[in-house]
Amino acid sequence: MIDKELLALLGGNKKYIFICAALNLLGLCAGVAVTAGLCLGIDGVINGVTDLGAYAFAAVCVVAGVLIRFVSTVLNGKFLGILGASVKKDLRKNLYGKLLRLNERGAEELGAAGLTQVAVEGIEQLELYYTSYLPQFFFAVSAPFVLFGVCAFVNVKAAAVLLACVPLIPVSVILMSKYAKKIFAKYWGKYTSMGDGFLDSVRGLKELKIFNADGERNKKMNADAEEFRRITMKVLVMQLFSVTVMDLVAFGGAGAGIAVNLMTAGTLNAAGTLNAAAVLFLVLIAAEFFLPLRAFGSAFHVAMNGATAGKKILTLLKLSEPQWGSADFPESAEVRFNGVTFGYGDGRNALESADMTFAENALTAIVGESGSGKSTAVKLLTGAKVPDSGAVTVGGKPLNGLSREGFYGNLALVSFDTYIFNDTVRNNFLLAAPKATDGEIRAALKKVNLDGFIEANGGLDKPVAEDANNLSGGQKQRLALAVNLARPKKIYVFDEATSNIDVESEGIIMRNIAALKNSAAVVMISHRLANAASADAVYVLKDGRVVENGTHRTLTQTPTQKPTEYARLYNAQRALELGEASNA
Repeated sequence: MIDKELLALLGGNKKYIFICAALNLLGLCAGVAVTAGLCLGIDGVINGVTDLGAYAFAAVCVVAGVLIRFVSTVLNGKFLGILGASVKKDLRKNLYGKLLRLNERGAEELGAAGLTQVAVEGIEQLELYYTSYLPQFFFAVSAPFVLFGVCAFVNVKAAAVLLACVPLIPVSVILMSKYAKKIFAKYWGKYTSMGDGFLDSVRGLKELKIFNADGERNKKMNADAEEFRRITMKVLVMQLFSVTVMDLVAFGGAGAGIAVNLMTAGTLNAAGTLNAAAVLFLVLIAAEFFLPLRAFGSAFHVAMNGATAGKKILTLLKLSEPQWGSADFPESAEVRFNGVTFGYGDGRNALESADMTFAENALTAIVGESGSGKSTAVKLLTGAKVPDSGAVTVGGKPLNGLSREGFYGNLALVSFDTYIFNDTVRNNFLLAAPKATDGEIRAALKKVNLDGFIEANGGLDKPVAEDANNLSGGQKQRLALAVNLARPKKIYVFDEATSNIDVESEGIIMRNIAALKNSAAVVMISHRLANAASADAVYVLKDGRVVENGTHRTLTQTPTQKPTEYARLYNAQRALELGEASNA
């Protein structure tokens, strides 16, 4: 019923759960006082009591009980609000920090859409588990014993029957819990997979239209939506059935207690009349035995949803993180791969026994066909992945021995999908270089030939749409480059930075790359081998292995009859480009 791991996530916020449970108990006792006061007043009227003191005592019980119930309810709501806000803030802070430390592994584990759903909707559901379920659990467990202690003084037999019927509600909840866990696990599985599919469809809408595959994708999305509808209906059916069972138990138990109360209510007072106050009190209070557990049973379904989401959050928080050291960034920015091997766990090495040197003050290119290991090399070079064997060193020091802040403070990565935030141009720069002045920002924009465009369209306060959707592909890439130029780095990595952009933007980016190599170690991965022609060193990857290395000139002017792998790729691409140009 209580998950210790989820409870541990609360940290110091646990106290609010017990405070809220105590306030609920105080409110329950106040309600009992109100009921007792009303019964005493009614009994006095029935028996013709004329002593105003008796009515005054009953009135005090009612008024005091109402005030205490009001105050406890208000305070309970206040502390639940504090608990909910604090829990969501702490969870999102911990989750965000974990994702930063994991780099891209969190997205790989859950998928982009799944990660968003867990971080947003999942935390909202888990917050309900903490604020609706846990306080109600502790209240529901203790409330029947408090009521039994009160009612036993009135009619011990009726109180015992009521207390004996109370456990039937948690028993019904427990019987439903195993089935509910399976249902909610499937529900969240379908929820996240459907979100991933929808996100992939939106991202690839252009390609779906080009290949006329949007109709088939539409059918698949409809099928996924229908599966999600079915599992949602199963959740609702399970919840309604469980509520019905709990209602039957609650009303049946209350009825049994009332029946015993009436059958054993032959106690006569000194005047020889029926003690109406005692009978009425037990009739009115009988339902109170079951209401806390009835509310707890209703919260159980919310809790199961939140607990399922919480398990996904715990899975993410438990993922092993790349280990970093505390060494300062070395004087030399030269990066080396020494026998580096890495695989994704599918039985095949994406990179195997790779030896590469990315020299300082030089441009090094990595080329190869799709699937040859280029992207894996970038992930290892940027610390996103850790080698299975071999070592990645910077200035002779192991990469994972450097401090995380020191390494990333000297690394810039510009990729084909570099994200631009939905904010002003200035604030996008300040995220990368918090101390950058407007003059430095404009100088960086000038280097990529964007200064005129930005100044003509709102200046540095120009709002940038989500992922720079109000800019062209070339402008977005140039802005991403400018952001990284605002603060000098010692290592620059360009991962397909010239992919799918116009010729002018490609030329501007390549000119900046050529200039950067005079002061930093520059690594370039490009699908266009013509861009590698100016590199100081070229590494050719094939099936995860470094099959060749040299300069563009040495790799294309081989004296042997058999051309190099690089020459084969370069000539094939050159012929294709010339063919397209002649057709145009």
